[in-house]
Amino acid sequence: MAVERVAHSWWCLGPIQSNTSVTAVASMLFDQIKKYLVETAGVDPQKFENPELKVADLELDSLGLIEMLFEVEDKYGFQIPDPMVFLPMSFAEMVSAIDTMVQEHSQSQALKN
Repeated sequence: MAVERVAHSWWCLGPIQSNTSVTAVASMLFDQIKKYLVETAGVDPQKFENPELKVADLELDSLGLIEMLFEVEDKYGFQIPDPMVFLPMSFAEMVSAIDTMVQEHSQSQALKN
């Protein structure tokens, strides 16, 4: 699965704007990841108001990034193959990429049943 093809140009996921094509899962992912980062990693909630926020701007070390992604993996029941691929992305691109992974995982599980 190529993460590059799933990076959508979302201006901001925080206060979701009506002209964006954000899935319900993406909205939940944004909220879940933001909550985790604010409560566990001590990230300033104001950072998420910046539509150009980069994952690197969150100042997470590699272990912090992996722990954040474990939260997502646990909730949706799949493993993200290469967590470091998200470092150069914007926060919105990362959420979009994870959303696509969740959707693909759900579809593959539905086909198995």
